[in-house]
Amino acid sequence: MKPGHGEVLIAEGDATRAEDEQRLIEEFRRQLDAGLWAAVPVADKEGRRESIMVRSFEEIPWDADRVIFFPRAAGGR
Repeated sequence: MKPGHGEVLIAEGDATRAEDEQRLIEEFRRQLDAGLWAAVPVADKEGRRESIMVRSFEEIPWDADRVIFFPRAAGGR
């Protein structure tokens, strides 16, 4: 995370620990229920940033170090 770049830490934990996993799942769901989309950054290819959209906690790759939540585009349906 880069201070001053609009990033906010919402939750962190170890998904292999049951108590952390449950808390992370609940927070993931809370963000989606608030209308945000979720994406996971993947390895850069040829210097380009890429990410994959995820719709459930189970879709997050185990080696992911972060999930990025962002608002949907305005004006869409």
